[in-house]
Amino acid sequence: MTDPVCLAGDPFPLGASFMGDGVNFAIFSAHADRVTLCLFDPQGRETHRLPLPERSGDIWHGRVPGLVPGQHYGFRVDGPFDPARGHRFNAAKLLLDPYAKRLTGHPVWNDALHGGLDAPDPCDSARYMPKSVVEDPAFDWGGTRAPATPLSKSVIYEAHVKGLTQRFPGADPAGSFLGLASDPVLDHLIRLGVTAVELLPVQAFLNDRFLVKKGLVNYWGYQSIGFFAPDPRYLHQGALWEFQHMVARLHAAGIEVILDVVYNHSGESDEHGPTLSFRGLDNLSYYRLHEDRRLYVNDTGTGNTLNLDHPMVLRMVLDSLRYWATTMGVDGFRFDLCTTLGRTPQGFDRHSAFFKAVTQDPVLATKKLIAEPWDIGPGGYQLGAYPSPFCEWNDQYRDGVRRFWRGDLGHVPVLADRITGSAGIFDHSGRQATASLNLVTAHDGFTLTDLVSYTERHNEANGEDNRDGHHENYSDNFGTEGPTEDAAVTAARAQRRRNLMATLLLSQGTPMILAGDEIGNSQGGNNNAYAQDNDTGWIGWDQADAGFLEFTRKLIAFRKAHPILRQRRFLHSRPRKVDGVPDLFWWRADGQEMTRADWTNGHLRVLCAEFRMASGTPAYAQREEAIYLAFNAGEPVELTLPKLGRKHVWMRHLDTAAPDLPCAPVGPVLTLAAQSVLVLVEEHG
Repeated sequence: MTDPVCLAGDPFPLGASFMGDGVNFAIFSAHADRVTLCLFDPQGRETHRLPLPERSGDIWHGRVPGLVPGQHYGFRVDGPFDPARGHRFNAAKLLLDPYAKRLTGHPVWNDALHGGLDAPDPCDSARYMPKSVVEDPAFDWGGTRAPATPLSKSVIYEAHVKGLTQRFPGADPAGSFLGLASDPVLDHLIRLGVTAVELLPVQAFLNDRFLVKKGLVNYWGYQSIGFFAPDPRYLHQGALWEFQHMVARLHAAGIEVILDVVYNHSGESDEHGPTLSFRGLDNLSYYRLHEDRRLYVNDTGTGNTLNLDHPMVLRMVLDSLRYWATTMGVDGFRFDLCTTLGRTPQGFDRHSAFFKAVTQDPVLATKKLIAEPWDIGPGGYQLGAYPSPFCEWNDQYRDGVRRFWRGDLGHVPVLADRITGSAGIFDHSGRQATASLNLVTAHDGFTLTDLVSYTERHNEANGEDNRDGHHENYSDNFGTEGPTEDAAVTAARAQRRRNLMATLLLSQGTPMILAGDEIGNSQGGNNNAYAQDNDTGWIGWDQADAGFLEFTRKLIAFRKAHPILRQRRFLHSRPRKVDGVPDLFWWRADGQEMTRADWTNGHLRVLCAEFRMASGTPAYAQREEAIYLAFNAGEPVELTLPKLGRKHVWMRHLDTAAPDLPCAPVGPVLTLAAQSVLVLVEEHG
C-alpha cells in the first residue's frame, strides 16, 4: 500500500466503517480545532497521522482508500486546554474511538496517560494505550433465531463470563465467550432450566490504577471505556465472531443473552484520572460538570457522570444499544445505576430523553430492559418509578425475604407483598407484576451459601481494611461464622438455602438466580468480590452440592409448569368473572382468613397464601385451579387446609423440610415443619 491519503468521506455512520474500497472515519467533537487520525502497525508503531479533512456540524470525518479490517488506529485532538471552561484537549494523548468495534488490549498505567490537571501534560501516551481496530462485524447467524421468551416465562441467571467458565469442567477455552458457548456449560444451563443469562459487563473496561498497584484487577468490569467493543480479555482469538458465536449457541439452546451495561459513567474517573477517550475528545460535551467546570458531577461514585442531556452523548448510548441488539444479537440490557440515565437538572424523570428514546425505539422497546433503580446522587433511590416496559432490580424483595427467614419481627406482611409481585411498589401506570425483578442474591453481596454462613463481611483481600461492600446483609451464620463440621448447623443452613430459593421461584415477578448458588458456591464471606479474579470470584464447580442443584432444577421446572406462579396481572383478592372466586386468599394456620389483628401481629411467623389465576385473566387461560403456599419461619405448626369441592384434593408437590418426599395427597390437617416452605396444588382426585 502506498502512503495513505485522507479524502472527504462522510459524516455517517460514526466510527470506523469498512466500505469495501477503504475505511470511512467519523467522530464527534463540538469544541475541537482539529482531529487527526493516527494509524498504527500491528506492533504498535505509529505509521501515519492524517488530519480529518472535513467537518459537518460537529462531526469530523474522512475516508482512507485501501485500508482494510484489522487496521489499528486512534485519534489525537487539538483544542483549548482550559479546565475552568470545561476543556481538556491535549494532542499528546492518543484517544480511543468511542465507536470502536474492537480494542487491542487495555491501558498500561503510566503518568503519560494523564492529560494534565491545570496545564497540559506533554508526554505522548500512545505506547501505553490500546488501539482501536477497524472491523467488519458481519456474521452468518445460520438461521438461528432469538428465543424471545416473555418475562412471565423467564428465569434469569446472572453470571460473570470468566467466573462461570474458569473452573467449569470441560469448558474450553475457559474464561472466554467461547468457553461459555461450550457444550458442558450449555448442558448445565439447559438442564438447570434458566431462560436467560445476564452477563456482568463485557463491554471493554479498564483495570483501575489503584487496583493494579495492589496486585488486583477490575474483575466485575464496571469501568467501561468502549461501549461498542467486547472486552479483549474474553476474546480467546481476538475476534468479534467469538461473541456472536456465543449468542448463536445460547439462542439455539433456547437461552437469551442480557448484558449488564454501564452508560452512567466512563473509566476516565475525575479530573485526576487518565485521558483515554471522551475527556480528550470533548470533555465539556461528554461529561456533566459542576459550576466550577474543573470538577465533575459524581452521581455514580466513580468520579464522573456521562452527560446524557447532550444529544450526541445520548445518540452514542442509543447507537451502542442498537449495535448490540442487532449486529451482536443481544436480547436485553440491565442498566447499571439507571437513575443516572434519567436524571435531569430538575431531578429524576421517568419521561427523560433517555427513557423516551428507548421506549419509542422499534428495536430497543422489544428487548428486555432492566433497571438498577438507584445511584448515589440526590433522589437517587427510584424503585418502582420506571416506565414500562422496564423491570427493576427489587432490593426490597431481597431484604424483605432475607429478614423474614432470619426471623426478624413484623415481616409477614412484608413477605406477603413480596411474593405477590411487590404490588405496593409496582402496581401503577399499567405496569405488570413481572416489573419486579426478584432476587435474593446477586454479584454485589453474599452468595446464597455465604448468606447462611456469615453474619459479617470478610473483604480483607480487597485491600480496603474490610470497609468496602454492604455492611448490613440480613444474613445469619447459625451460631458459627464460616465453614463448620457441626452437622446440626450444616443441616439448618441447607434448610435455609432451600427456603430462600423456593421463596424466590414461587413468587410473582421475574426471578433472577446468581450463578453458582444452585451448587452452593461460596466466596469465603467476601461480599464485594469486584477485584477478585481468582478462586474467590470463580465458581467452585469441583465442590458442587448435587442435592441442592437437583432441588433448584425441580423448583424451576415446577414454576414453568404452573402459570399461576408467573402471572403478568397482580393478585388483589378480587372475584374472578369466570367463577366469582377471589384470585388470592390469605389464610391463618387454623384455616381461617387473616384479620387485621393478624397482619399487625409482629410475632407472627407463618404466612399461608392461596393463589389462583388473576381476576381479569381470560377464561381460556384458566388452566389450573389453585396453589397453596405456606412459609414458616418459626416452630412446627398444625395447618388446617382450605376446603375443596368434590373430586378435588390438595397434592403436596414440595416440602423444603423433606425435599425428597414424593408428590402425594394431603389434608385436611397436616403439620407444617419448622423453618420450611410447603407447596400444595389443587388437583382432580
